[in-house]
Amino acid sequence: MSGAAGGSVLYYAVGGGLGHLVRARAVLHTLGLTEDAAILTASPHADDRRVVGPVGVVRIPLDLERDRSAYRNWLTALLADLRPRRLIVDAFPAGVLGELAGLPALVHAGRIDHVARLLRWPAYARRLRSAPPRFATTHLLEPLHADHHAMLTAASDEVVPLTLVDPPADAGLPPVPGPFTLIAHSGPLAEVLTLVRRAQGLRRPDPLVVCSREPVAGHLTWLDHFPVRTLLPHARRLVTGAGFNCVREGRAFGGEHHVVPFARPLDDQPARAARYSPAAF
Repeated sequence: MSGAAGGSVLYYAVGGGLGHLVRARAVLHTLGLTEDAAILTASPHADDRRVVGPVGVVRIPLDLERDRSAYRNWLTALLADLRPRRLIVDAFPAGVLGELAGLPALVHAGRIDHVARLLRWPAYARRLRSAPPRFATTHLLEPLHADHHAMLTAASDEVVPLTLVDPPADAGLPPVPGPFTLIAHSGPLAEVLTLVRRAQGLRRPDPLVVCSREPVAGHLTWLDHFPVRTLLPHARRLVTGAGFNCVREGRAFGGEHHVVPFARPLDDQPARAARYSPAAF
């Protein structure tokens, strides 16, 4: 355990993917909270300082990830020990398993805020056994489904939009052919290969550059590079999934962006893709 201490900010980013950590850093940077914060996570990507930067990390024991009762006991002890002055709950208003709903230990957090992005709300609502925490502020990162938005309005003192600003990128640019079609996805590998096939189907003459965590073989250039946004000025086309961060960075790219929504238990990628680029899949 590192980074968090009494009086600090604890960013609750419980989820195994890279997206929660990318969003956590952007939110903390945007709100000016980076120096006083730690991210609570079980993601293996938290080992990568390119991802978490100077932000502290509080690790969730892996054996608790799917044991709601045991995890609530562990979390109760953690909050009593850390007593953060501010708890920011990412994506899932009561945690990915609904573990924050009715949790008495939340009294140890001086203020509770929420960062909201699009969910498959009926699927998530089934995980709630009681009401989510009361939020001082819900920061709205994108339009939500109506039932999701209504719940957060009732559970929050205020619901306000937040436009994210990414922290400065200090990663050097690797040697890449240009211009190129950029395929960006953190995994799993099967999904990366789906994106590669989509890019190959575009029948463009540009070289293919794949930015992913696992190596990809074939007639292409593979990079394990972070952050991906530093490659965008050198790309002609972009091929990604329809996760929140991919779509946000695609808007900044401004060029030809092909999105392929993947099935997720809670993230509504098809709805996000249809809103962003109806002809892209």
